[in-house]
Amino acid sequence: MKVVIDRTELLRVLNHVTSVIERRTTIPILSHVRLEVMKGGGLAVTGTDLERQIRDVADATGVAGTACVPAHMLHDIVRKMPQGMIEMVVDADRDRMSIKSGSSRFQLSTVSAEDFPDIARVGGNHQFKVPTPELKRLIDKTRFAISTEETRYYLNGIFLHTPQGDTALLRAVATDGHRLACVEILRPAGAEGMPAVIIPRKTVNELCRLFEGAPEEIEVQVSESSITFTIGAVRLYSKLIDGTFPDYQRVIPAGNDMLIKISKGAFMGAVDRVATVASDRARAVRVTAAPGEVVLSVRAEGNEASERIDVDTEAKIEIGFNARYLMDIGDQIDGDEAALEVRDAGSPALIREIGDDRARYVLMPMRA
Repeated sequence: MKVVIDRTELLRVLNHVTSVIERRTTIPILSHVRLEVMKGGGLAVTGTDLERQIRDVADATGVAGTACVPAHMLHDIVRKMPQGMIEMVVDADRDRMSIKSGSSRFQLSTVSAEDFPDIARVGGNHQFKVPTPELKRLIDKTRFAISTEETRYYLNGIFLHTPQGDTALLRAVATDGHRLACVEILRPAGAEGMPAVIIPRKTVNELCRLFEGAPEEIEVQVSESSITFTIGAVRLYSKLIDGTFPDYQRVIPAGNDMLIKISKGAFMGAVDRVATVASDRARAVRVTAAPGEVVLSVRAEGNEASERIDVDTEAKIEIGFNARYLMDIGDQIDGDEAALEVRDAGSPALIREIGDDRARYVLMPMRA
């Protein structure tokens, strides 16, 4: 195998692929990337952790062949090289790969590509294309609520499905038990009847890295056990979380009859300011609503802060929220006007952007 490739192009694909490769692993082959110089030209680079697999293709010329080399070592070498062309040649008899660029010379040990585990099963029962901004919206506006608690593993991802009763939509839901994000887009053609799946948190994070520079559409292939995203020349394959997502519909309040219309900038800015005096363990902010105004206040360990802002409401209520969770939800609202719908101090609140009914957020109250 021999390949000549521009350093920028090689670094680009290595940045994508090495993100799924653990630096420390008990299975040596998993610390390697698979390099394949294809007969028609181009260098395919593949990495996996047995749960996810990324394959990207770079422009290159050379002699067809395959080899596996230490992933992060190759990445570090290429990252430190100056701009220019890089030549990589594999000596299969000696299990070595030489790397040349300018006056730099490296020799890396190689492993047979036959030992590399190819976990990707291309294809799925359902295949469809989603406009990149729409898929990015689904993921970006829900991933903050993914649980990191390993005991409830079925909450460690985004629940992607077509909701019962409204199959014209594709919905993403995430929750950690304290807050819930529910975002919808129009169902793409080809997604009808797709199975409800839970996309793991690590896969969600990889997908977010690949959004930058993505083409106008992303192809999605879904089966009962896996999901594949094809983003230009990049293919991200992932196993799914094998579990049952809870009935989140029961959590979304439908009878909250007190409406507080807020300016997002003014409200979230005030929350941020008053929460400064709270400790990390007690970041609770009290929201006291009266006709035409809301007072935000915090008392923690002898420290106090309060701020009054004008709002559009007739509600009279006092309710507490985790300040960080409140600001996380505020970050998802694009416009400046939001609605905070509450019922009483012990019931979950519904937060949404005014004029956008396809993104809803639920926040559990806490004692303030």
